[in-house]
Amino acid sequence: MFKISTGLGCVFAAAITASAAQANECGEVSIMQGDWGSAQIVTAVAKFLMEEGYGCEVTTVPLSSNPALASVSETGEPDILTEIWTNGAPAYEGLVESGAIIPVTEVLSDGGVEGFFVPNYLVEKHPELATLEGITANPKLVGNRFHNCPEGWTCLNVSTNLLKAGGLIDVGVENFVHGSGETLAASIASAYENKEPWFGFYWGPTSVLGKYPMTLVEMGEHKPEVWACNSTAECETPAMSGFPRSLVVTVLAKEFMAENQAISSLMTNLSFTNSQMSETLAWVEDNDASYDEGAVHFLTTYKDVWGAWLNDAARDKLSALL
Repeated sequence: MFKISTGLGCVFAAAITASAAQANECGEVSIMQGDWGSAQIVTAVAKFLMEEGYGCEVTTVPLSSNPALASVSETGEPDILTEIWTNGAPAYEGLVESGAIIPVTEVLSDGGVEGFFVPNYLVEKHPELATLEGITANPKLVGNRFHNCPEGWTCLNVSTNLLKAGGLIDVGVENFVHGSGETLAASIASAYENKEPWFGFYWGPTSVLGKYPMTLVEMGEHKPEVWACNSTAECETPAMSGFPRSLVVTVLAKEFMAENQAISSLMTNLSFTNSQMSETLAWVEDNDASYDEGAVHFLTTYKDVWGAWLNDAARDKLSALL
């Protein structure tokens, strides 16, 4: 079922062979297949566990968050939306309130994270760089430069306004706007290779944060009203606000949840830390692997994590892997 690389897949192949002859116990399940990295991993892991532990016939449906929510609203399918980033899904709250969908877990337990980062090696030498006030007081320690988002990204406006509000522009920090997300990521890799100063915007979970340990700079509480102004290039009164934590959830269609207690329980338990997800994404990138192979890597690396998600019957079926 996966394109399994040599050496990783032997034990999984045995489990697949052993369970293939068993009758389906949960029937057909449709599951969202997002087109971004973490969603690909979540769906592949969930699909494997449902098929091999619970005997389901799983169909993946390629959808991003908003089309997936619209589909559930109109048709009741897919049965499972594996990774919905709620801050970018205006329809989410209304569908929850109407009962059309039921959120069952924060599938990224730390939430989606974005903000200003500095490399861990800088903070180890200069602990004051863990706060924006410390950076403002010591701009030379971060190279007098802020690595900002490319043109067209909302985070460019937010970051630029926060640099103004925090006094960083006044102390001579250069607001360096990258030409692409690739060059922004490459600047972190280069800084790490040479142990040079770096200070800028990034987000997770990502392969970059999986490879390069970074400290999220403390910037105070999130203030929605301030954020609304900071998000625009025309903001005349930039002010300080911490970045919001993005709630990232798995939701089930109402009818499916009512009729499938075992799978509902599995999906309620299924949750990844940002560290686990970033490490898995970094492995995929470093090994030029598929996301299915990344799911196998997660399953072989974090047996104690996913083993706790299963019910007793599924744990018995997958005991050879644990």
